[in-house]
Amino acid sequence: MQTAQLTAENVINHHLQALGQNDLAEVMESYTEESEIWTQNGIIAGKDAIASFFTYAFTLFPKDKTSLEIKKMIAKKDKVYLVWTADSPVINVSFATDCFEVKDGKIIWQSVAFQATQK
Repeated sequence: MQTAQLTAENVINHHLQALGQNDLAEVMESYTEESEIWTQNGIIAGKDAIASFFTYAFTLFPKDKTSLEIKKMIAKKDKVYLVWTADSPVINVSFATDCFEVKDGKIIWQSVAFQATQK
């Protein structure tokens, strides 16, 4: 993907595809060492911590056994807002929201909040 032609929406769509494939290397292509993910449990900063976050997430949302539905996507300039739900053999997410800020084709800031029930 050429970063000169990337919109924030394109970056996030690519990110979502990589997540759906549990492709950690491809997911991490969207982040930099300065990237941060803000969660209800605190801030996750840097590529190593973000990789650990997604490695754990992949155990909750196994490839080919998870249904993810994007309920709403709003994209404007360098920002993207998502509302989504997901269901897997491990967890049910009845409501979740992510916000992203994208710069030069990379996610520099993300927030996530969700309502989930373990199975």
